[in-house]
Amino acid sequence: MKIKIENSNPVRKKTEMLCGFVLESSDKILGLNKINSKIKDSVKLSLKDNNGELGKITVFPTNNKVSAKRILLAGIGKKEKITNDTFRFVAGKIAQKASELKIKEFSIISPPSFVSEPVLVNSQITEGCKMSLYKFEKFKAKKEGSTPDLSILVSKSNKISKAIKSSEIISDGVIFTKSIANLPPNECTPTTLSDFAKDIAKKNRMKCTVISKTELKKKGFGGITAVGQGSKNEPKLIILEHNGGPKSEKPIVLVGKAVTFDTGGISLKPGEKMDEMKFDKCGGCTVLGIMKSISELKLKKNVIGIVPSVENMPGGESYRPGDIIKLYNGKTAEILNTDAEGRLILADALAYGEKHYSPKAIIDFATLTGACIIALGTNVAAIVSNDDQLKQKIIQSSNFTTEEVWELPLNDDYMDMIKSDVADMKNIGIGRAAGTITAAAFLRNAIENTPWVHFDIAGVAWTQIATKSKPYNPKGATGFGVRLILDYLQKI
Repeated sequence: MKIKIENSNPVRKKTEMLCGFVLESSDKILGLNKINSKIKDSVKLSLKDNNGELGKITVFPTNNKVSAKRILLAGIGKKEKITNDTFRFVAGKIAQKASELKIKEFSIISPPSFVSEPVLVNSQITEGCKMSLYKFEKFKAKKEGSTPDLSILVSKSNKISKAIKSSEIISDGVIFTKSIANLPPNECTPTTLSDFAKDIAKKNRMKCTVISKTELKKKGFGGITAVGQGSKNEPKLIILEHNGGPKSEKPIVLVGKAVTFDTGGISLKPGEKMDEMKFDKCGGCTVLGIMKSISELKLKKNVIGIVPSVENMPGGESYRPGDIIKLYNGKTAEILNTDAEGRLILADALAYGEKHYSPKAIIDFATLTGACIIALGTNVAAIVSNDDQLKQKIIQSSNFTTEEVWELPLNDDYMDMIKSDVADMKNIGIGRAAGTITAAAFLRNAIENTPWVHFDIAGVAWTQIATKSKPYNPKGATGFGVRLILDYLQKI
C-alpha cells in the first residue's frame, strides 16, 4: 500500500472512492463542507442509514455526477467517546471495504482538528489502513492480489507528513512481526529466526551476534541449553544492537521469548490446540519487529534486542522433571515441569543482558502462562515490574497506543512460592495459584537491580476465541507490543 498526503479539495478529488467520517446522529461529513447538489439527496439518505454508528460503513455510487466514483461514510460514534483507537479502528474498516470492492485506490478526508489532533488522527488512519490490509498468504496457491493505495486529504500538511512516514514504519514493523510469528514450525526454527535477525542487521547497519549450541553450553547458558537439547533444531541466542545514541548512554535491553514450537517436552501438552504453539515465539518476534522499526526510524537511542530461541521437544536427550540445571547467573533451578520452559531461557537472556550491557532498563516479552489468560482474558497483557517510574511510562504508552496492560503484584510471598528444597528455585509455583506471578518471580531472580518490566502476552499475542475483533488484527499473530514499545522509546 502506497500512502500519500494531498492538500486537495475533497469535492474535486478524482478517486475511485471518497471516504469521510461521520459523528453519531450528525447530518454532515467531517471535512466536507460543500456537497455537489447532484448527489445531495444520496448523501442525505446515506447519512440517515449510517447515523454515525461506530464502525458502520455505507457506500453509494455517484454515477459519474462528481469527481469521485463512490462515496463511503464511516461512523465514528459520539464525539465525547472518541478514543486513541477510534480512527485506527474505523480506518481499518474503510481499508477492508476498499479491498473488498477490489479498487486500486481510495481517498480519506482527514477530519478537522476540533474532532481530534491532526498528527494523532492521521497517524491512526495510516496504521489502521496498513495493518488491516495485511494477510498471511505465504502458503496459499491462490493469493488475493495487490492492496489499494491511499490518499489522505488534509487542509495543512506541515508536521503530518513526518508523522505519517513514522506510522508507516511502525505499521511495517507490526506486519513484519506478524509475518514471522505466523510461520509454521516446519518453516521457522531457531536458525530461521537468527537468519531474520541477520537480514535486519544487514539492511539497517546494526550489529548482529548469534550464539549457537556449543558456545551456549560453554558460556553457561544452562536454561537455553537444557530446553533446546531435546530437538534436532539447535538453540540460538540472537542479539541485535542499535547504537543510535551517544556511546556513554546506557541502553535499553529488550528480551523476547522465542520457542519456535512448544510440545511441552517430557511434560507433554494435550494434543488439542497444540498447533497454536507455533505462536510461542511471539515474544521474540515482537523484539525483532521493534528492532527493525527503531533502525528505520533512525531512533537516537541505544537499544539491544536479545532473543533466546529454542524448540521444546520430547526425545532421548530432552531435559526431564527432576533435573537440576544451573542458569547463566549461577543460580540453580529444579525442574518440576518441562512445559515451564520459557522462564528458563528468559532467565539466561535477562541475566546476560544485565551483565554485558549494564542497561538503564530491561523489558521482556513472553507468551509465558495460560494463567494469564484465566486472569485477564485475551485483550489485556499482564505486566510485572520492580520499578514504579518505568512501569508508569509503560502504562502511559499503553494508554496512548491502546495496547492494553494490567499490573500484577510481586512481593516476597510470591518469591517464596518458587523456593526449592534442593535448588535455589523450582520452575513452577505451588499448584495453579498465581501462575503468572510465580513465573514472573522466577524471572525476577535473574535480575539484580536494573529497572525491569515483564510482559506476559500469552492472551494477546494471537487472536483467540475471546479476542475482541479489530480490523487491524486479522486472524493470527497480532504483533502486540511493537507499537507500545516504539512509543515508549520515542518519548524517553
